[in-house]
Amino acid sequence: MERDSISVFLADDNLIVRTGVKALIERHADLRVVGVAADYDGVVDGCADHEPHVLVTDVRMPPSFHREGIDAAKEVRKRHPGTGVVILSQYDDPEYAVSLLAEGSSGYGYLLKDRVAEGDQLAEAIRAVATGGTALDPAIVESLVRPVVSPGGLTPAEEALLGQVAEGKTIKAIAAARNLPPEAVDAEVEAVFVKLATGVSAGSQAALSRLRQLHQAIVAGKEQGETLSRLLPSGLADKLKGTALRIGETERVTVTVLMSDIRKYSTIAEHADPSQLASQLNAHRAAMNHAILGEGGTVMQFVGDAVMAVFGAPFPQADHADRAVAAAAGMHARQARINAGWRMAGLPEFGLGIGLSTGQAAAALLGSPERLEYTLVGDTVNLAQRLQQFADAGETVLSQATRAVLTAAVPAVALPPQLVKGRDTPVVAFKVARESPALPVTPGLPVTPGS
Repeated sequence: MERDSISVFLADDNLIVRTGVKALIERHADLRVVGVAADYDGVVDGCADHEPHVLVTDVRMPPSFHREGIDAAKEVRKRHPGTGVVILSQYDDPEYAVSLLAEGSSGYGYLLKDRVAEGDQLAEAIRAVATGGTALDPAIVESLVRPVVSPGGLTPAEEALLGQVAEGKTIKAIAAARNLPPEAVDAEVEAVFVKLATGVSAGSQAALSRLRQLHQAIVAGKEQGETLSRLLPSGLADKLKGTALRIGETERVTVTVLMSDIRKYSTIAEHADPSQLASQLNAHRAAMNHAILGEGGTVMQFVGDAVMAVFGAPFPQADHADRAVAAAAGMHARQARINAGWRMAGLPEFGLGIGLSTGQAAAALLGSPERLEYTLVGDTVNLAQRLQQFADAGETVLSQATRAVLTAAVPAVALPPQLVKGRDTPVVAFKVARESPALPVTPGLPVTPGS
């Protein structure tokens, strides 16, 4: 075995394909297969054990046969950044190739299975990605440019969109800034890459240069941006990259905090099948997340059946109380729709109690560079937790401060002043009944940072 040989880890769920590809690789003296796998876990664990120079993997593998190969490759690259990756697929779907381009091209390759036996294409791709190069099957480029369009330059709008991608902004963040559905922005990004690919296939040096510039920008900012976006609430990663906020430092903010809780959840959990309950919780959390993000809020955390969200941080919002009340209404409405389906299926329904509190809080970024947590502390947070306990299923309870700053009238009934844990003076709160039609729903509110 040559000392300078390139070690390869091979993954495919089909034994025949795996055996054939292994033979193709090992007929070259400078390439050696050090391990094989047939599913996601096998890829991640095998690469951890063997630390190969290159991972060659199929796209679809167990357990769900969706895109485990690509996901596993990304996880391997996260743990071992120097590992080259060659994706082997029978699909020339542009989705996969565009996904690889958006992640940065250095050290990535994408080949079609029915063409890897042609010449030395596979061996050359392995050698290329092992040294940080790129290997893209010509058939993939052809699929990207169908239907063929004019290979002209990018419009100002397309350049602006490409710039946001180069900055490391996610599709979700770009969509929120433009008040558009993520699906629409995803289609626009793909169209820009298709246009650039068209230029490249037509021999345009300008298009090729633009792609290279984009890749360099993505690679330079990818590690920090992607890590922060995964660890922190929506929008905070962008703020960190644009400000001097440091770990451990605090800033005083004026916000409205939302706390929700599922009524009688312990009783539901006692009698429910754990797997079914987990599925219901997942549906509930997804719906609550949409309702909160739809009003420009930030989901701070899910703890069991409880949800905590904030309006007015990490970016200031003058109408944070209105947004929070609208989000509460949306949460009740979305849960009611989910409950209707569960009722027909004979599943237990979730009833929400929601508390809203407005005031000052201290926002802090706590932890370490490896694991960060954006936290709000202060009486405003504690009061929201106490107020949600006053709300029955389908009801929202507002603090006096929240009601005072609303710009739209919300019919509510004053509750008797009462002491709550952690406070020396009685609390005055207002209950908005579940049947109230006056909860403001404001789908047109912009959700751009700083609005």
